[in-house]
Amino acid sequence: MAPHPQDEAYEASIKDPSKFWAHQAKQLTWHTPPTTAYRKTTRQLKSGTSHASWSWFPDGEISTSYNCVDRHVEAGNGHTTAIIWDSPVSGSKERISYKELQEEVATLAGVLREEGVKRGDTVLLYMPMIPAALIGILATVRLGAIHAVVFGGFSAASLAQRIEASQAKVILTASCGIEGAKGPLAYQPMVRGAVEQCPHKPERVIIWQREQKVWNGVRQEDGERHWQGVVKSARDRGLTAENVPVKSNDGLYIIYTSGTTGLPKGVLREAGGHAVGLNFSVRYLFGIRGPGDVLFTASDIGWVVGHSYIIYAPLLAGATTVLFEGKPVGTPDADTFWRIIEEYKVNSMFTAPTALRAIRKEDPENKLFETRGRNGGLKNLRALFLAGERSEPSIVTMYQELLSKHCAQNATVIDNWWSSESGSPMTGLALLPATGQQFDDHTWHKPLPIKPGSAGKPAPGFDVRIVDDEGKEVAKGSMGNIVLGIPLAPTGLTTLWNDEERFYKGYLKRFDAKWIDTGDAGMIDEDGYVHVMSRSDDIINVAAHRLSTGTIEQAISSHPAITEAAVVPMPDHMKGHVPFAFIAIADPPADLLKDLNGRIRHSIGPIANLGGFIAAPGIIPKTRSGKTLRRTLREILENGVAGNFDKDATYPSTIEDASVVDKAKEAVKEYFTNGEGKQIKAKL
Repeated sequence: MAPHPQDEAYEASIKDPSKFWAHQAKQLTWHTPPTTAYRKTTRQLKSGTSHASWSWFPDGEISTSYNCVDRHVEAGNGHTTAIIWDSPVSGSKERISYKELQEEVATLAGVLREEGVKRGDTVLLYMPMIPAALIGILATVRLGAIHAVVFGGFSAASLAQRIEASQAKVILTASCGIEGAKGPLAYQPMVRGAVEQCPHKPERVIIWQREQKVWNGVRQEDGERHWQGVVKSARDRGLTAENVPVKSNDGLYIIYTSGTTGLPKGVLREAGGHAVGLNFSVRYLFGIRGPGDVLFTASDIGWVVGHSYIIYAPLLAGATTVLFEGKPVGTPDADTFWRIIEEYKVNSMFTAPTALRAIRKEDPENKLFETRGRNGGLKNLRALFLAGERSEPSIVTMYQELLSKHCAQNATVIDNWWSSESGSPMTGLALLPATGQQFDDHTWHKPLPIKPGSAGKPAPGFDVRIVDDEGKEVAKGSMGNIVLGIPLAPTGLTTLWNDEERFYKGYLKRFDAKWIDTGDAGMIDEDGYVHVMSRSDDIINVAAHRLSTGTIEQAISSHPAITEAAVVPMPDHMKGHVPFAFIAIADPPADLLKDLNGRIRHSIGPIANLGGFIAAPGIIPKTRSGKTLRRTLREILENGVAGNFDKDATYPSTIEDASVVDKAKEAVKEYFTNGEGKQIKAKL
């Protein structure tokens, strides 16, 4: 039996990465075309450690903004819609063509240049889901500057951390976000509070005024500027800025991801590899061929999914991206996603399982989907992509049946696995593989069959393996650590922003730089499908948002009565997981949960609320070296949720006191039989 085209593409990318990616690089426009696609290097650290490294298209120069915008206008597609903004929370809709986008980006780039932004500077964006955010990102890149987007809603303390880490020269922000049915959320207190807390002071804060809640008293003397005002001035003067090409290995953006120390890690994305890899993935994996195709990614630009598949990938392809400001339910109802698919003739949609769970809760019989489907409104949808957390098989199966009935021929649900570090899916099912080494024609075919519960097969460029704790590969079907071979595909990180030591320690050191540690556990089955079974024990995935236990524990420990806490994920019927705390105190104060969640909201933001806690002395097991055994606590908690109170929990031989595990088990049993846990268990 001949191998499936997806398997052929993958093997070609692993066998000869230079040849594979050199061809993909030719699909873009380069200021200086690269003569080499892939180069092995060795990186020397200040500590004296050296390790294997790599670079993509090292002698090339490219402008990502040119490839996302100007290239399509010059090709005669300026009239094509680049961005559809749909904001049910503000009652707004807008279409922006590539020509209009080019004009807006060039003008704002002129403003930023006039305000002192130049190649290599950092611009931080703290923005809601409005077109100005995308224009701001592209204008930054047009100048050869680096952007750092922070999710609009993070607290002043979290924002200050990222301003300091990125050394942002300018902040682009808005007067407010709109939090679904909750209404406007003023950004002014967060931004000003962050700037006041931060030792590094940005030179400018440029504010997009929204009518729902204005930024009162723009302080010119403190560098604050009225966005619409400075753009109007620039337009009146004919001020614009041209694209500034950068070296392929120069930074394009920084995206902050949770770190185990509580301090955010700045994943640095390089310009050349990012453009090549995303242009390939949006066509190959997502089936978005170019002008006329529409991609709807229901995420936020603050997360990597939004960076890759709201902003860059669809625009690199010359397609149309849907920018959605709202929620899957409540804005106004559980039909919102399906209305968008019908109204804008969406071809591929990308969301998180959390959103589908929320829709299922509101519309358990799928009447809203069925109604639009029977009327032919969903016939353009080729695929529903899921990522951000593990998708339970029942969700995948249910939507596969719905897509098969009402959507395009061979429409499929595709669960894919990736991270801020990878920049694009490491696994999935491809919609558009072609024959031979080209992989760029538009021949449609039936994708590989789905396996509910798996995340598909490895994507080209990502050498996915399963190893034991010693780094040795395990047999097919066996659980182990999910690791990646070197090099990563071009979208993947090669270092962290100003922290190469942390990059080595966080991703390479554990397996002696032979493998890159993903921090995930799972298996590869006999058919080559990857099953991601669990997260690492120090990162919690809440509704597709990765949160650090260290950061949450720091917030909890700010309570004067608490000196020690351990946070682990607890299964949740809506969000996938929520943080749960084990607190080593004997007599918890009244309203402790309310107090702790207030501290967490102040430190991190509202997405990190505790789902519950257990307070008792001597319930946090540790190793002899003092490492908290969160994985053991997580196992005990999950056993408790399932009612398996007497089931043994695993712990290493290096545990300091094994009796602490029994105390933790007893506390969990009491929690789920006598306390708050009864309600949680009932929901699940």
